Amino acid sequence: MKKSILKLFALLFTTAIFSQTGHIMQGVGAFNMSMGGASTAQPLDISGALQWNPASISTFEGKILKLDIGLFSGSPKLYSTVTDPGSGFTFSGSTEDDKGLSLMPAIAFVWGKEDSKHTFGISAFGISGFGVDFPAESNNPGSPNFNPMEPANPINFPQEFNGFGNLASDYMLLQVGFTWAYQVSEKFSIGIEPTINYGALEIGPNPLARPDFTGKGYPISDKAGSIGFGAQLGMFYDTQNGFKVGASYKTQQYFGDMKFDSKYLDGSEAPEVKFTMNYPAVYSIGIGYSKSKFDLALDYRYVDYENADGFEKSGWEVGDNGFPTGAVNGFGWKSINVISAGIQYKGIDKLPLRVGYTYSSNPINEDENLTFFSMPATAIIAHAFQFGFSYPINDNFNLDAVYHHGISDGKTEGTMLNPTPDVMGGPWNAETNPLGAFPSSVSYDMKTDLVMVGITYTFNKKEVKVNEVN
Repeated sequence: MKKSILKLFALLFTTAIFSQTGHIMQGVGAFNMSMGGASTAQPLDISGALQWNPASISTFEGKILKLDIGLFSGSPKLYSTVTDPGSGFTFSGSTEDDKGLSLMPAIAFVWGKEDSKHTFGISAFGISGFGVDFPAESNNPGSPNFNPMEPANPINFPQEFNGFGNLASDYMLLQVGFTWAYQVSEKFSIGIEPTINYGALEIGPNPLARPDFTGKGYPISDKAGSIGFGAQLGMFYDTQNGFKVGASYKTQQYFGDMKFDSKYLDGSEAPEVKFTMNYPAVYSIGIGYSKSKFDLALDYRYVDYENADGFEKSGWEVGDNGFPTGAVNGFGWKSINVISAGIQYKGIDKLPLRVGYTYSSNPINEDENLTFFSMPATAIIAHAFQFGFSYPINDNFNLDAVYHHGISDGKTEGTMLNPTPDVMGGPWNAETNPLGAFPSSVSYDMKTDLVMVGITYTFNKKEVKVNEVN
């Protein structure tokens, strides 16, 4: 029953999620996104506070409900070049993603009494994900109209011609958090947020499975899901003269195995595949400053991919014979640094304006030739720019809106790899060429756009009526 409820939340609130910093969303909701995701020490809205520092919700009073929904468009592009040692032809081309627009919802609720030191919150956020849909290359050696003199992207050749065909993936992670904050003093608060998560991954062809080198290739897998648990701790200090500081630690979110049911290209059953992919631990510190017409926020985050299951291992699984089986161990991502900054200008009556920026380092280790393994997760955005505003509709309703544009820092590049002992006409060598690299190249880049709106509803305070005694 618990898993069914989480699946329903996943359907409602994470129709499709795409990452900005590795596979982690840079912000949650229109307001927080417009501040570049910075909120650890500047709790201007409840969604950003719940996501980045549970202690900071102590600054809100009464009951506040927030709902956000956005339309996301990602434009990853996949490039590859290979010279066929048999024919001598060099195949080179690119493939654009065919996924289209996706919905991005989020919901949050905070409540607390004015005279109480306790504040509570609950949230359902899509906090992580990636997804691509690179169509199969139509100009391939198996096509009756094949023309080797025309552009052709060999990475998307059919599997029988050493490509992957239609390369597609869809990963999402829904997190439901239950937050409690305690105001130790007028200036200092602490908070804790137990979390329950549901993650689901669909990928085809599935590189986590052992391929059948007799001609069946990599199997196609159904979507697999798993439940995970974790927590977040936070501290928040407001000097009461404009400056604020905050820090939080989100533990690694620990998941059970995802179990994939798979079939080979000929329809025959493939062995079950198990894979664990945890959400990495996130360390955040921030400063904020508010004065008159301005609110400023600056956050630094460290995302610890290197110690998270599914990301720490890399390369091919090695069989008992000492040769690769063709199954991928994991992404092999590096831990990354993220800087988020935002400024809000309140000088225009009923129309506060916001500008935000987010920088993220690249988790994909090009120096170790791991670009090839992250083709299903190409959503690596280095620079993200946001512009947003708010408008108070009345005493209860407030409207937020944001436009986001993100770009990668050039192409993420590497070499194509082959796990078979006969690597494109040459022997595989465990010492000098453990990944089976051969003369080739593979790379990808990406742009993202997002339009999101949010509605905040602040409940009216109940008036206490006192009966007069005559």
